[in-house]
Amino acid sequence: MTGTPESTSLTSLQKGLLLVSAIALAVSLFLVRNGGMAESPLDQLARRSLAPEVALSNGRPTILEFYADWCEVCREMAPAMLAMENAHAGELDVVLVNIDNPRWLDLTDRYDVTGIPQLNLFAADGELRGRSIGGRTESELNTLAAALVTNAALPTLTGVGTTSPLPEPTTMDSAAGPRSHS
Repeated sequence: MTGTPESTSLTSLQKGLLLVSAIALAVSLFLVRNGGMAESPLDQLARRSLAPEVALSNGRPTILEFYADWCEVCREMAPAMLAMENAHAGELDVVLVNIDNPRWLDLTDRYDVTGIPQLNLFAADGELRGRSIGGRTESELNTLAAALVTNAALPTLTGVGTTSPLPEPTTMDSAAGPRSHS
């Protein structure tokens, strides 16, 4: 086979079609990845969230949620949290704290976060009234929110409990050592 090699350059029409196809593919991948939504409910809640110190001092009850982006239960509960926040707008603050952000390490330590999602429930005066561990339905979240807004007793739900202060630790006698049995 001798002769001149075939030309492999694309025509202007082919280049245009290739460009349009690439743009259509990029747009469709973007929409599929985001489910057609600009932000997930969890992202919306986190973006709109007040700083914890502001929420706890503004005279409204507060639900402080400890979450992580990778937490499936947190993601599943987010639409119910968003609906509850919208239903109680102006009466209650919903604050999200991402446990993976080192900025909030002091809060995760202070409130003994051992699992997520964890909801800490605060009265209007900023006093911790209780906490909820695990996923919640929209109905349960609205019941918790209503109890906080009306300053009523927290509902009896599995995983929800009131909190009480821990007693101050007693000091050890300095004369007795760790091996002393006296």
